Amino acid sequence: MRDHVRTADGRVLRVEVSGDPRGRPVFLLHGMPGSRVGPRPRSMFLYQRGTRLISYDRPGYGGSDRMPGRRVVDVVRDVAEVADALGVERFAVAGRSGGAPHALACAALMPERVTRAAALVGLAPRNAEGLDWFAGMAPSNVNEFRTAFNDPERFVARLIPRSAAIRRDPVRLLQELRHELTDDDRQIVSDNTIRSMLLRNYREALRTSPYGWIDDALALTGHWGFDPAQIQVPVLLWHGVKDVFSPASHSSWLAARIPRATAVLEPTAAHFAALRALPKVLTWLLADTRVLAPSAPALPHSRLRSSGGTPIVPGGCRPQTPA
Repeated sequence: MRDHVRTADGRVLRVEVSGDPRGRPVFLLHGMPGSRVGPRPRSMFLYQRGTRLISYDRPGYGGSDRMPGRRVVDVVRDVAEVADALGVERFAVAGRSGGAPHALACAALMPERVTRAAALVGLAPRNAEGLDWFAGMAPSNVNEFRTAFNDPERFVARLIPRSAAIRRDPVRLLQELRHELTDDDRQIVSDNTIRSMLLRNYREALRTSPYGWIDDALALTGHWGFDPAQIQVPVLLWHGVKDVFSPASHSSWLAARIPRATAVLEPTAAHFAALRALPKVLTWLLADTRVLAPSAPALPHSRLRSSGGTPIVPGGCRPQTPA
């Protein structure tokens, strides 16, 4: 199994494939900071569902070479090259947090290859018309994103030593976030299995440099290079209503503009609850028929927004191992 791919412009992308090697392929695009070894369902879960899960380090993270000045849209070429190298023609794609806009880019610009896409706890474009981008966002994220947008040199100078400290001790990142976590998120990241997966993920993300994180933040606050309204494949937007790191209003804004989008807003969930949701999201991504959770009640109409997609009743999402 290939563990790296060399792109046409000479960069190396580090790749991780898990689950059923003959299964239906799904690209899982990691968060920020993140890496190919980020949390995902257990291999047995993937085998049982005939899923071949493909992850890779975005440029500058882990074992992947940096691509200075990259935009969100640049993920499309990298995903296509990884897919080609692995002999994969058509695939689904999911992205969590900072990976969510990258998943939407693949859906927008590779409709002939992407079957379905899911964006979990993601952001809307920084120039989203009619959206108060910072409303409901934790002060730490407001500060970081504003600095990245208004003063990128200061942002870089500040993030380099912070990344070095987290690389030495990844627990620091969870400690930094702890006072802004909801009770539900705090419980999730305190689970020993989840915590060890997150710490391994952060350590690998920053192992070689801080520039994956730096370039992600600059890309997310810059022009994405595509319009989400051009997406024609089915899209699932999953969000916890209590999320303060990427507010749920961002998914609602996207749902109103993506023609075949279904938005699922979990009323008691926050940011890290997306780790619980991934197994059910993977089922939706690979389903040929409608996927419903029969034991879960529907959300009020004001919280469940659907524009042409197949509604998914929220709730009941418990992972074998989170992602």
